[in-house]
Amino acid sequence: MPLSYRQLQDILTGQADAIRQLQAIYAAMDARYAAAADRYSFECRGCDDSCCLTRFYHHTLVELAGLFSGYLTLSAEERRCISQNAQTYCHVVSEDERRNRRTPHLCPLNRDTQCLLYRERPMICRLHGIPHIMRHPYKGLITGPGCHIFEATGQPAGESPLDRTPHYIALANLEKVLRNATGIETPVRLTIAQMIVCFET
Repeated sequence: MPLSYRQLQDILTGQADAIRQLQAIYAAMDARYAAAADRYSFECRGCDDSCCLTRFYHHTLVELAGLFSGYLTLSAEERRCISQNAQTYCHVVSEDERRNRRTPHLCPLNRDTQCLLYRERPMICRLHGIPHIMRHPYKGLITGPGCHIFEATGQPAGESPLDRTPHYIALANLEKVLRNATGIETPVRLTIAQMIVCFET
């Protein structure tokens, strides 16, 4: 795992402003997502193929630290249960990678269809579901579809897509500031379950 509990604790102590800025970026994401979803009259109410069953990888140190800040607010019993679920999830991922497959497995933070760290959930958990675009500096305009529940509505994806570009830029800039301040160069490519294992290391 890339970082230990102690290293993450040092980030929270020495770089508290970065976590506050992350929450501001998340708030902007939530507002833009809500506006785009409203234009489509789309509301996520959960489904049998929830995004909480989708294996997302997260790539920023600042989001890892942000999730850790929320994790520390949970009770010891909640953390114990989450940690056990995370270890099971990591075992499933390890087996899947060995067999070149992807098995749906519920995020360890999900309890009774609710995210225990909803306020601190990473970017992709916030932006998944509706059609989006991103303006890449080299690849040009990149488009992405909505989830299968959105597609079932029959709406044209190009009508009012969410522009993720400003959110990616804001997050990338904050990530650069945090890494420069801490000197941490370790790359991040982790599921939420793998993040949680870091928290208990």
